[in-house]
Amino acid sequence: MKIRLTSKLVVTVAAVVLVVGGGGYVLADQFDEQIRLLQEQNNSNRAASNSLATQANSYQDAINKLEGEINGLQQAIVATQKQSDDLQVQIDANQKELDHQKYVLGLNIKTMYMEGQISTLEILASSKNLSEFVDKEQYRISVQNKVKDTVDKITALKVELEQQQRTLQSLLADLEKQKTDLAAARDQQSQLLSFTEGQKATYDKQIKDNNVKISELRRQQAITNAALFGGGEIIQNSRCDIYPQGWCNAPMDSIVDTWGMYNRECVSWTAYRVAVSGRYMPYWGGRGNANLWDDNARAAGIPVDGSPRVGDVAISNSGYYGHSMYVEAVHDDGSIAVSQFNHNWQGTYSFVPKMPVGNLVFIHFP
Repeated sequence: MKIRLTSKLVVTVAAVVLVVGGGGYVLADQFDEQIRLLQEQNNSNRAASNSLATQANSYQDAINKLEGEINGLQQAIVATQKQSDDLQVQIDANQKELDHQKYVLGLNIKTMYMEGQISTLEILASSKNLSEFVDKEQYRISVQNKVKDTVDKITALKVELEQQQRTLQSLLADLEKQKTDLAAARDQQSQLLSFTEGQKATYDKQIKDNNVKISELRRQQAITNAALFGGGEIIQNSRCDIYPQGWCNAPMDSIVDTWGMYNRECVSWTAYRVAVSGRYMPYWGGRGNANLWDDNARAAGIPVDGSPRVGDVAISNSGYYGHSMYVEAVHDDGSIAVSQFNHNWQGTYSFVPKMPVGNLVFIHFP
């Protein structure tokens, strides 16, 4: 028999004082209040986590940009070092040529020195004629000029090569400094990223812990409701406090949720409850009919059997689509309390505080 309670009656009954646990008195509606407070904490934590995720993305973008600049500088360093190495090869080759020129010049200087010991009169006397004397004198002048030109050339070439080498070495030092500065900036961004990710992980853990607490409160609430109502089904048109508002407020089957299920369907509700409890919910879009879930689970290595546990997804394979429910409580007599969507084909939430297991199978999501 289905017990359909109006919102007014639900509120009235929920206000009854019950004895639970070790004999303390608890208002039934305090479960909803505790759940609401935890959900508010989760909303705040999600906002903080999303903000930190945005910061982390900006830090990662900065790191990627710095890495790109560092790589660009490294390529410039390699290219500049190659220029320096090539220049050194030229310097060594020119030095070798200079050494050779010095040797040749040494011979010329020696010859000129020896000729310089002969007086002009002796040269004139030894010459056959005046023309030969002039030729010898011009030769000496030519050799002197050649010595000067060669020395000037050697000096200018040496100065030029050394200047080029100093310029390249200065450029290399500047590039290395830029690289060091960028590496320091990258390390700073990496530290900020690590710190931010740590903060985000803390908020995410608080969200997960709160979801575990919410699941436990709902389990206790289910047991309490079972004691109040004894069985039957409570229909509530909207529970957007416990199902994402964007999916809950939208027309039924108008949105595909995170797992490929249509909103306000039984499978969307059970997928959401598994996920917010901190467990892994596979993407079963395109294979989302409830009567396929137990087969999907077996194929994925997820245990399926006939023994219910709190947090299981109960599957009925009856009908064309089947039906999925979330196990909120397991009673001492073996019956279960479940929450569900779209049992009445209206895309609404409902809760059954006490129902037999019957032919249901249960997926134990790890």
